[in-house]
Amino acid sequence: MAADVLDNTRAQAELISAAAGPQAVRRLVSELMEFEDVKRYLTEKITAISIRYDFGEGDDLLGRRLRDIALTRGTLYDLMRTGRGLLLDQGGQLSVDGWNDRVDYVVDTSAELDAPAVLLRPDGHVAWVGDMQAELDTQLSKWFGRPARERA
Repeated sequence: MAADVLDNTRAQAELISAAAGPQAVRRLVSELMEFEDVKRYLTEKITAISIRYDFGEGDDLLGRRLRDIALTRGTLYDLMRTGRGLLLDQGGQLSVDGWNDRVDYVVDTSAELDAPAVLLRPDGHVAWVGDMQAELDTQLSKWFGRPARERA
C-alpha cells in the first residue's frame, strides 16, 4: 500500500513539471478525464477511497473508506469532522456506551448504504458492519481500546 501511495505522489509531482514530456502526459490525462470511468478511477485513487485494508472476512465494505453518503440530516463527512470514530446506526438499536468519549453515535438512514450499521475509524475506513451489539463491542475494543466504564 505504501508503494502505491508513493507511486501516486510521484506521478502527481511529475505532472506539475514544466518539461515537455510531463506536459504532454498532463494533456493526455486531461483528455482521458472526460471519460466517467477514468474520472471515477483517478478520483478514488487520489482520495484513497479505492484502498481496502485487510480487516479479515466479512462484508464487502469492511476495510474500505466509505464515501460521503447522503443521510436524512446531511452527509456522512459532515458528521466525521470531529476526527473521532463514528457508529452510523440505521436501526437505532446499538450503543457505544463506554466508548462515548472516543466514538460518536449517530442514528440516521441513507438510501446509499445497504448495511444496518457501520463502525468507522477516524480516517473513514469501515471497521465493522452488522447489527449485533456483542460483535460491535468486540470491534469497539479492538479499534478504540477498553471501554471507559462497563455497560450496566
